[in-house]
Amino acid sequence: MGTISFDRVGKTYGGKPGGAGGVLALDGIDMQIGEGEFVALLGPSGCGKSTLLNLLAGFEDVTEGTMLFDGHPVTKPGPERGVVFQEAALLPWLSVWENVVFGPRVQGKSKADYEDRAREILRIVGLESFRDALPVQLSGGMRQRVGIARVLVMNPRVLLMDEPFGALDAQTRLSMQQLLLDVWETLKTTVLFVTHDIDEAILLADRICVMSARPGRIAKHIDIDLRRPRSIDDLTGSEFTRFKAAIMAEMRASLAHAH
Repeated sequence: MGTISFDRVGKTYGGKPGGAGGVLALDGIDMQIGEGEFVALLGPSGCGKSTLLNLLAGFEDVTEGTMLFDGHPVTKPGPERGVVFQEAALLPWLSVWENVVFGPRVQGKSKADYEDRAREILRIVGLESFRDALPVQLSGGMRQRVGIARVLVMNPRVLLMDEPFGALDAQTRLSMQQLLLDVWETLKTTVLFVTHDIDEAILLADRICVMSARPGRIAKHIDIDLRRPRSIDDLTGSEFTRFKAAIMAEMRASLAHAH
């Protein structure tokens, strides 16, 4: 599975019980994400993209509305919802292999349950030959590959990715985008991907949800019907340019409306 449903979801920080006097971060979020769909959340800084991701991860509670994962309310974090942050936050004293299998080990799973998958995930993310390396010996992009592998080894039904390539240099970012495209083509996991980079959103996603400035609302859903499989070579061409122009116009309109 891996289906997600937001029905008039709101989030208020602070204030009195009932929301009076607080800061309204999200307002009336309606969004459905199907199994195996890759959806990007795109919007200006502070619009609530990460807040929406944190709600689905179970790190925070909704203030109003209903949020379901596979038909059940989200009440706490769980391994079926894997989260990838901007920084990989690896355990520095553990090797690549030990970092990747840390989750299953903590859960008390036997080696037979996770070792084959861990080896396959390391192969998919191109880190087979670095399994014994420590994080300090890796580049930023390689550390983020380990972070993604560590989540994938848990076999999540959805990947929640919060600007995972935002801290990388431009060249490394492109290679990581291509890696994620290849991983997704192989595993077809449901993905909710937060970014403020229009090119990145178009390259990766089946659908882009453009968010308005705070309080965050879904201003528009834009289907990206570019061919699959995709590559970074698709960042050029008339279709790409058309999508980019439409998204930029939508973002300008939502910002103008906010002011």
